[in-house]
Amino acid sequence: MTALLVVAKAPVAGLAKTRLCPPATPEQAAGIAAASLLDTLDAVRATPAARAVVALTGDVDLAARAPELRDALAAGRVLPQRGDGFPQRLALAHADTAAARPGAPVLQIGMDTPQVTAALLGDACGRLAATDAVYGPATDGGWWAIGFRDPRAAALLADIPTSRPDTGRRTLNALRGAGLRVVELPELTDVDTMPDARAVAELVPRGRFAAAVAGCPR
Repeated sequence: MTALLVVAKAPVAGLAKTRLCPPATPEQAAGIAAASLLDTLDAVRATPAARAVVALTGDVDLAARAPELRDALAAGRVLPQRGDGFPQRLALAHADTAAARPGAPVLQIGMDTPQVTAALLGDACGRLAATDAVYGPATDGGWWAIGFRDPRAAALLADIPTSRPDTGRRTLNALRGAGLRVVELPELTDVDTMPDARAVAELVPRGRFAAAVAGCPR
């Protein structure tokens, strides 16, 4: 059974999705982030042959939609993020997940792709069973998913800068440079800006995410 790791940040107003402001207010941006995380957790919980783990930073009690988030997080294993800088936190989240789910492959996603489905995640888990790593490119040059059959290989993530147009290329090169057999997943759009949010909302018009985006001025 695959450990399905979600790396997440508590959606607190003024700290979450600030690139959506304006036109969103800080409270609306936090609401969009909360909706994105909740929709993502729904897909994770519905994925067959997977067990949810959330590596979390921030105070959920201060977050938008805090009661819903507490209930959703209670359905899986929650681990605190640790480390200096996001690349190291990613690598350590894989290591901590491997310790919590011994012997399981680890597939990691974030909270910025609420269009993800249980079918897509299930397919990724299935592919990971037959290869060394899976990699899901994002349209902004980064990646939305990465997984390792042997989670120790995730240590290489600590040395790759994130939030850059070449993050994805650097990551894929590092995987292949380490001798890993890599299967690429479909490309998805990360939600970073309001145009991103509106484009993704059109793909999932009946979810919490689309409703939150619809509440923002144009």
